[in-house]
Amino acid sequence: MESWFGSFKTERVYGERFETRDDMRAMAFEYIEVFYNRKRRHSTLAYKSPERFLQDWPASQNQKKLVA
Repeated sequence: MESWFGSFKTERVYGERFETRDDMRAMAFEYIEVFYNRKRRHSTLAYKSPERFLQDWPASQNQKKLVA
C-alpha cells in the first residue's frame, strides 16, 4: 500500500493545487479508474496493465492445461 501511495503522490498529487475537496476526489477517481487500473503497467503482472492481464489470463490458463 505504501508503494501505491508513493506512486500516486509522485505521478498525480505533487505540484497540484486543488480549488475544492471535490476537485481532489475527481482527480483521484480519474487516476485510479482510468489510468492506474486500465493503462499503467505493473511489474508484478509481467509489465502489463491490469486490464490487459485480465484479458490475457484465460488464454494463459488454457495453455497451462494443455502442457499438463
